[in-house]
Order: sequence, then structure tokens, then C-alpha cells
Amino acid sequence: MSDFLVDLGANPAARKLIKSLGLPLPLPQALLRERGAWKARPLMDAKVVVGAAEGAELAAVIADSLCEAGADPFVPEALRPAFRDAGETHGRPARPIEALGESTKIAAAVFDASGVRDVLGLRAVYDFFHPLISRLATCARVIVVGRATEAVQTAEAAAAQAALEGFVRSVAKEVGRNGSTANLITVGWGAEERLPPVLRFVASPTSAFVTAQPFRVTDAARAVGRGPQTRVLERKTVLVTGAARGIGEATARTLAREGARVVCLDRPGDDAAISQLAREIGGVPLLVDLAADDAPTVIEEALRGLGGLDVVVHNAGITRDKTLARMKPEQWDAVLGVNLAAVARVNAALEPLLREGGRVVCLSSIAGLAGNVGQSAYAASKAGIVGWVRATSARLAPRGITVNAIAPGFIETRLTAAIPLAIREAARRLSALGQGGLPEDVAQAITFFATPGAQGLTGTTLRVCGGALVGA
Repeated sequence: MSDFLVDLGANPAARKLIKSLGLPLPLPQALLRERGAWKARPLMDAKVVVGAAEGAELAAVIADSLCEAGADPFVPEALRPAFRDAGETHGRPARPIEALGESTKIAAAVFDASGVRDVLGLRAVYDFFHPLISRLATCARVIVVGRATEAVQTAEAAAAQAALEGFVRSVAKEVGRNGSTANLITVGWGAEERLPPVLRFVASPTSAFVTAQPFRVTDAARAVGRGPQTRVLERKTVLVTGAARGIGEATARTLAREGARVVCLDRPGDDAAISQLAREIGGVPLLVDLAADDAPTVIEEALRGLGGLDVVVHNAGITRDKTLARMKPEQWDAVLGVNLAAVARVNAALEPLLREGGRVVCLSSIAGLAGNVGQSAYAASKAGIVGWVRATSARLAPRGITVNAIAPGFIETRLTAAIPLAIREAARRLSALGQGGLPEDVAQAITFFATPGAQGLTGTTLRVCGGALVGA
């Protein structure tokens, strides 16, 4: 389903005409997305300005991550030593901020706020971003890196670090009009070396529809290895449920592009679609009704026959939308059974097959975080996923297995295309980016969570919603 206003806004002449006429017509900026396989240097030649608060602790890690990704860093004199080794290693020497021309647009502004320990220290955040916001290029990145509140020693330091989340969420709504995003990465003690892949994802085009989000990097899951930068899922076996169409299909294709052998699962009624998808991506079709009592056993036997499993993507879901007064018991049972109970049952059967360092990714929804009229069963099931992820992540962490959820916002699929026009338009525009996402946006986030580099993230729920103005 195409978004007319995004398509119109992609035409420079149309944008200029509408602006000159003073028409109150919002034209969202078409987003810069990664359309192919992940690149070794996704930030190649991107001009990135980096700053840090006094006492910052993560500058060297940030420097290595950005330079390795191919960025051209511009830093204040105080940060030059932190960038010296990384610049020499990766051939991206840091230059002074003054070397940027006054009219030069920047691709990203990254600030190390890990040293902020009191309210006065937050002034450094303002001082860094204030002159740069107006210099952001279209589809730029604003990134703040801080410390987890539990990693600081005083209540005032915790307050100062917590303030960063409110700052980032607000900035995301200010910069979204030009397709730019703003996100926060917090780093726990002992998790510093797990920061680079997260920063790389947030700074790159693969995170185009992710904004106003906190990424909480910890050392909760046992370390198993960082993995490659390209073909990040080479020789990995991945199961994707609900793979016949929409987000599931896009996810299967994206995972396969990164080297994974994808087991494409859907209902027997989707035989033709699943078989065709599996052929196109070199995957394996698997037809199972998740509502069936023997579904976990059938799936487990199939995966055992393939020699084991590295990643499980619990994407399959159904809706039976009715207001509570009109909902029949069997509708409630069907939604909770497929969306929540099946996840727990299937995962329990597959856990013995999951290799060390495995990944489990579940699909929640912002409807599960915010609720929605006529979706009490659906919202209950998706909120339940969040709790299940949190509990399961702690249990599997000693094996180096991470468990996370994705909560999509308004995504352009055949299901949302059936929504009445007025409601569909409101859902698109009520976000920082002013538009709906694509299935590929969710697929990219799922793929990131599936990679070895996502080791520092577990038990989390990431909203891929373009900074939707609803939800938690």
C-alpha cells in the first residue's frame, strides 16, 4: 500500500509548489533505507559530529565503532586523543569541528553523556546539540550514549541519566519532520564492549523507522562472540513463523540475504505462498497450524532433522477484533492461543535445540503497550509477550541466548490497507516521522536482534513505530 503524501513529498517540485502556496499539507520525508545486504561500512564518508560531557567514559568505544563503520568524525580538541587509534586503524582520522563548513549538513550527531553525574552536567547536552540540530541532513541521526541508572552511585546521577530519555524522545519529535531519528543507548557496567554493534545499527539506514527509543545494553547474557559485520547470519538456521506474507515474508527474505537458512512456517492453507518463498530464498517450507495440540512436537521434529537451531522468530499472530461486550469466548481463546500460548509452547519445545548464543525474537505491538478499542484480546496477548520475554531472557541468559520483542507501530501491509481511510491517515501521521513503516523496517530490526552483535540486548521490547505518539 503506497502512502500518497510520502510519494508526493519525494518530488522536489511538488514540495516546492505546496510550500510556496502555503498549503497546510504535511509532506513526510521519504526515509533513507538499507535496501540490500548489510555493508561492512554502512556510514562510509558520512560526516558525524561527536561530543562528550566532562568525565565521559565511552569515547574510545564510540570512536572505534564509528570509524570502523566508515564515518568521517569531527570532534572537539578534547576528544582527539580518544579517536587517534581508531582513526589510524580504520583510516578515518578525526578532524576538528571547525573544519566543517558553515553550510555543511551532518549525517549524525553523537554525544557521550556517560560522564553526566548531576543536573548541572546536563547543560553539556544542550550546549552540544543546540547549534547542530539545524545542521542535520535529511534522514540524519541524533544519538545519545549514557549509563544505565543502576550503574551510577547517587540519586542525582540517576536522575541526570534518566533525564536523557525524555530529552531524546522530545528531540525525536522535533527532527522527525525531515526524516531524522533520535535514540538513546544506555550502557551498564561491564557491557562497554557490547556497545559498538548497537551504535552501528542505530546510526545506519537499517534503523530508518526506529526513533525515540532507549536501547539498554547490559552484560546479562553470557558472552559468546561478536560475529562478522557482513553476512551476519552465515551458516545460521532460523525459524520464522507466519512467514507467508507481510512482516513475516519480509523478515524471511532479509534473514536469508544475510546468509541464514530460513525455515518458513505458516498454516497448511498457505502452502503455495510458503513453498514459493522458500524456493526463492533457498529456505525450507514448514506447514503447521500453531493452534494444533501437536504443533510444538511437529516443529521440534522438523528442526531436529535439520541439525538444530540458532534463531527463533515468533512472528505468527491473528486478530479477532471485537469490543469486549460483543466478543465470543472462542474468539478470545483463539487470539490468546496463537499469539501468546503458542509462543510459550513452541519455544519450550525448541529450547533444547537452540545453540549457545542463540536468539529468540517475538512480535509484540504498540497496541499491546497502549491498548486499542476492540482489541482487548489482541492487546492482552501482545502485552503478555513483553512479560514472557522479560522472564524468559533471564532464564536463558546463562547459555548466551538473548530474548527480545519488537513492537511495530503502523506498518503498511494488506491488513492496514483495509483500515478506513480516515483512521489509516491518522495512524500514519501521529508519529514523529509522520508516516507508516514498511514490513522491511520491522524485518531489519528483527535481523539485528538475531545477530551475534545484539548480545548486549536481552529482555527488551523495541518499538519500531516511527516515534508513534501512542504507547509506552
